[in-house]
Amino acid sequence: MRLFKRLAAGASALALAATMAASGLAPAMTVTAADDCNDDWLHAVGSKLYDKDGNQVWLTGANWFGLNCSENAPHGLYAQEADPFLSAVADHGINVIRFPISTELVVSWMKGKPNEVNSVQAWGDETNGFNLEFLQEDGKTLKNSQEIFDILLAKCKKYGLKCFIDIHSPHSDNSGHNYNLWYGLETETAGMITTDVWIESLTWLAERYANDDTVLGYDLKNEPHGKGQEGDKAAKWDGSTDENNWQYAATKCAKSILKVNPNALIFIEGVEQSMSGAMPGDVWGIPDRRDNSPYIGAWWGGNLRGVKEHPVDLGDPKMNSQIVYSPHDYGPSVYNQTWFDKDFTTETLLDDYWRDTWAYINEENIAPLLIGEWGGHMDDGKNQHWMELLRDYMIENHINHTFWCLNPNSGDTGGLLGNDFKTWDKAKYALMEPSLWQTNSSGKYIGLDHQRPLGVNDTGISLSDYYATYDKSEGSNINGGKGTGKSDPVTIETQPTKATEPTTKPTEPTTKPTEPTEPTTKPTEPTTKPTEPTTAPPTAPTEWNTGGYNYSVTILTVDEDGNGVAGVTVKVSDNETYTSDKNGKIQFLYHQDIRGASVSVTAVPDGYNLPESAESIRLNGPGPEVREVVTIPSKTAATDPNNSDEPTTEPAAAAVTLYGDINLDKSVDIMDVIALNKFLLGLNKLEGSASANADVDQSKKVDANDALYILKKALDIIPELPVKK
Repeated sequence: MRLFKRLAAGASALALAATMAASGLAPAMTVTAADDCNDDWLHAVGSKLYDKDGNQVWLTGANWFGLNCSENAPHGLYAQEADPFLSAVADHGINVIRFPISTELVVSWMKGKPNEVNSVQAWGDETNGFNLEFLQEDGKTLKNSQEIFDILLAKCKKYGLKCFIDIHSPHSDNSGHNYNLWYGLETETAGMITTDVWIESLTWLAERYANDDTVLGYDLKNEPHGKGQEGDKAAKWDGSTDENNWQYAATKCAKSILKVNPNALIFIEGVEQSMSGAMPGDVWGIPDRRDNSPYIGAWWGGNLRGVKEHPVDLGDPKMNSQIVYSPHDYGPSVYNQTWFDKDFTTETLLDDYWRDTWAYINEENIAPLLIGEWGGHMDDGKNQHWMELLRDYMIENHINHTFWCLNPNSGDTGGLLGNDFKTWDKAKYALMEPSLWQTNSSGKYIGLDHQRPLGVNDTGISLSDYYATYDKSEGSNINGGKGTGKSDPVTIETQPTKATEPTTKPTEPTTKPTEPTEPTTKPTEPTTKPTEPTTAPPTAPTEWNTGGYNYSVTILTVDEDGNGVAGVTVKVSDNETYTSDKNGKIQFLYHQDIRGASVSVTAVPDGYNLPESAESIRLNGPGPEVREVVTIPSKTAATDPNNSDEPTTEPAAAAVTLYGDINLDKSVDIMDVIALNKFLLGLNKLEGSASANADVDQSKKVDANDALYILKKALDIIPELPVKK
């Protein structure tokens, strides 16, 4: 991101905050209280995660790999400075980073002899330097891997980002994820990685960061896998105490971590295969059969069928409340699984794979889910279709997730960033962006830090800001826009810890290796997801199970110009009647099969006529969310075309030349944001095409929402204007 953009965005953010206050929209608050590093811990109740105050949260993030590789540092620090990299990640709405790491590297830290990095660039001085904070006092020698990671953690905190650590492989290797197990491998610097070494090193790491809630938790092992016929060389999930039983190992490791940090989340992945029960006498390790196989397959780390009979039970309800199950799911571009051999939909993916493999954990309210890896190449075909289906399923069902990945150098999937680690892939980001936690109408990204907003360019807010201001006024896309719930507040337990405060600088670009992934997974039925929703979530109850149907209905009653009409009464089939609010909005939950249901307009306010189709407006279905727009004709519209109650900020009837181009220089950049903010503050006028170009949300008026969308476009956070509803 150019320095000009950053500086201009900072200036415009101030103007925008003033604008939002003037227009009645709440600006993001600046919190000056010191962050005590201990107020952002999370816990589970049923299938949802909550903060210390009992407010629901949603982890929506991405992976940044490299600490698991031979370079011993996140990739890209040879091409990009840490500060602009992490601030851009936060400004793009990612609220949590999954950091893959190796046990070998953690052991080197634990022993006080951190392995060196070999892919980080740092040079120069205060007047001309790059990643200066990664240099030792001599200004020439790189700091070690542990010091650099601590610097990155401090910068995550600075930008309101959270993270969790994933043990990706026993050894530091760019293809280390191919190894089946968490133990049994000789490493170059840490010797043999045993189960005890794995647990001891992870426990040491958890104790080190026990009082720094930047690190929210630990993914115990990436993708335990292996075929059943490999026997004890493959990870299994059962009720035994065998060393290769992942359920048993994860239970032991989780207990050890929670003894030193009872607030950490414990992310537990699945395995690759489970027993099918096809024939009596089948046991783990027997050869596979072509027909009637003894095994059921899945993506690596994706098979959580065993949780039904053998859940991870830590023997204490509070400890169990820290468990999050974390399957991985991929599309046909990684491997063409059998569930892709059809015109797959959400329902076929659920029936053929998702539900029995992992989705039941969420459906049955057993524990939260976090899809630790999902993503892939944009192909305008089956893989992209699968990504859209999984994305929409996660949005509708409040499933946490971390996209694979930020890095461009993942061979199986590509990444969100280009090879310079600066340029965002606009198409891929546009696909993923609706699944980021954000407010419904203002489009603010919601962070997981109570005190620090997410990012620095006013595109994000803190968790406290959201629940103090935005939750009731406009809501968010959490639970598919159905609103949030509360749990009981919890007491945070403090543990002794070691902390470090870092700093950072720039570097020269070089090319880097790729981190492939080898999974097995499932898709879901497509639903179009608005990138920038415009309606607040229903305020009705969130128990949507009656009769097995789950429909949220929104009806907008508008005049010929699209303005909301208050006081319109409608009747749904032969059931309840509802009246539109001051914005022309009606929202309710419908607990019957909506297919065939109709809306009748039974009364309109003075000055309006009943619509001709009042008795035959049909609700569309099936689907969890149904939206209809009903036009209410005005009695004065035909005789008085100039009659209007629109505010004075309504755009003039002029041709649009380029949406967002306020200064008419044939481009959209930060100067357009500044020009629009000046208009909103009453410092200049907006006329002709400039006025038409400003209505980027096509609401027929110009306000602070338009300024925010233009800012997002100028920062390449959204791909295009106008905003698509």
